[in-house]
Amino acid sequence: MESEAEIGAKAVKSVSGQVCQICSDNVGKAVDGEPFVACHVCAFPVCRPCYEYERKHGNQSCPQCKTRYKRHKGSPAILGDTEENGDADDVASNFNYPSENQNQKQKVAERMLGWQMAHNREEDVGAPSYDKEVSHNHIPLLASSQEVSGEFSAASPERLSMASPRVGGKPNFRGVDPVREFGSPGLGNVAWKERVDGWKMKQEKNVMPMSTGQVPSERGAGDIDTSTDVLVDDSLLNDEARQPLSRKVSIPSSKINPYRLVIILRLVILCFFLHYRITNPVPNAYALWLVSVICEIWFAISWILDQFPKWLPVNRETYLDRLALRYDHEGEPSQLAAVDIFVSTVDPLKEPPLVTANTVLSILAVDYPVDKVSCYVSDDGAAMLTFEALSETSDFARKWVPFCKKYNIEPRAPEWYFSQKIDYLKDKVQTSFVKDRRAMKREYEEFKVRINGLVAKAQKVPEEGWIMQDGTPWPGNNTRDHPGMIQVFLGQNGGLDAEGNELPRLVYVSREKRPGFQHHKKAGAMNALVRVSAVLTNGPFLLNLDCDHYINNSKALREGMCFLMDPNLGKHVCYVQFPQRFDGIDKNDRYANRNTVFFDINLRGLDGIQGPVYVGTGCVFNRTALDGYEPPLKPKHSKPLLSEFFA
Repeated sequence: MESEAEIGAKAVKSVSGQVCQICSDNVGKAVDGEPFVACHVCAFPVCRPCYEYERKHGNQSCPQCKTRYKRHKGSPAILGDTEENGDADDVASNFNYPSENQNQKQKVAERMLGWQMAHNREEDVGAPSYDKEVSHNHIPLLASSQEVSGEFSAASPERLSMASPRVGGKPNFRGVDPVREFGSPGLGNVAWKERVDGWKMKQEKNVMPMSTGQVPSERGAGDIDTSTDVLVDDSLLNDEARQPLSRKVSIPSSKINPYRLVIILRLVILCFFLHYRITNPVPNAYALWLVSVICEIWFAISWILDQFPKWLPVNRETYLDRLALRYDHEGEPSQLAAVDIFVSTVDPLKEPPLVTANTVLSILAVDYPVDKVSCYVSDDGAAMLTFEALSETSDFARKWVPFCKKYNIEPRAPEWYFSQKIDYLKDKVQTSFVKDRRAMKREYEEFKVRINGLVAKAQKVPEEGWIMQDGTPWPGNNTRDHPGMIQVFLGQNGGLDAEGNELPRLVYVSREKRPGFQHHKKAGAMNALVRVSAVLTNGPFLLNLDCDHYINNSKALREGMCFLMDPNLGKHVCYVQFPQRFDGIDKNDRYANRNTVFFDINLRGLDGIQGPVYVGTGCVFNRTALDGYEPPLKPKHSKPLLSEFFA
């Protein structure tokens, strides 16, 4: 039989390749060359970086036995070390394993050996893979081009079992709740490993701690991480990107409580009034009294239901900088989701083509990756005027879009931009802006003249119907009986602006119509666009607009993505409804049909209860909510063997 000393020596040797149970890296050795033991109570395998991170930013205790970590030799002091452990030298000497404490060293080694035997790990075993299962709800990693699964895999901490120290010579296994044990449900997955890697990179810099009393505007290129007091690069600031992309802001009590008091006062008065009306009938006109009381009760119930949304209104605040940190990495392709935008129109004589053109131009010039934006125009009237106007719009967009993005123009609908009575030189520092603006205004005026010429030409329909430029008759001459038409004006391979940059896709769609079939008007047109876009671009999100509703904020799509692409909130969001704003109406006239009460009070109140209603336009939908399942992933085409060989 072997002696206890030989068993302890073998145990120490076998645990030299122990794997950290948090980040899956090798535990490594301590300063004195012995295997690193973070906790001397249960010998839970934790590497040095995870131990340092837990002491400085975590619970400062062992995840296994909840014992407070002691300060190891070479570790920076934290608050509480002096009171608990005494002098630093004495603390360091406790971990040097003096000769008289050899039994404690052997016990620790046996515990660590028990961990290795319980998990069936050899010395040369690599780190376990936590993302063997692939989820469709994948979320891009924050600081690299890798992807992190949005769901827990079979090897994730949700299904992890841990072995306690040996009892009676056998390992004691128990289940682990990641929230209760580690304080976070994400411990052990790739996101946590990335966090630990960032900590290791900070430690490798060996930069002296600095004060963080300066304001963020005074920080230079090397930013100071306020959570670690270590001078780090901007690429390591991952905590900000992991924050929620939006938050709910309640109305201040000083503003909402007086209105609530008014509601309660009115409700009390209404109850007294109804009590008086019911208890004092009119014998001479009992039927009339009964009808009037029923109507009054009905109106009272309607008023009460109308007050519910106004009781708890909320505001929403988005963080575009966090969205950019999470999905827009400099020098890498954008990981923002694609958006298919639908514009519906029917009769070009009632809905002027120039208005529709401005809506389309505001969409094409939106501040969003161009390869992620696709605009579909639904012509439910199958009018050749709309088709030709859209062709002119695509030509003018090649000049208008680069102008907007170069000078950060707002709003990006040319009609309303050039009609604004403001100082258009405000905040403009480029000397070429004045010259380019005058040239662009002249280009737009010529564009308007061409559109007006098309409208004047379409006033009188020829007897033989409209003829296209190639001499064939227009398929939509009979608006109630015509085939479906799809025309791509701007695409990924051919849509370039005047400066040679790619433009978003622009697609004309006129759905098929046959007599004797119910086409369901606008709802049917939207369904047709959903099917067409699923074949051409298949964006995971859909935005529908009326032809006279242009985008007055070029970052509107990014605002919507702060809700729909939020890792925690996005999976539960069906749609995001934007409020409407109106031009050409007196802002001080509350009765000028601005719908101020509806958009600014009722919808915000409904948002505080459960969510706003869909108003028919200005809404970003999740395609999964409409289709019932996620869009299929594009299969990867494998290269032929010969091409790979010669490559």
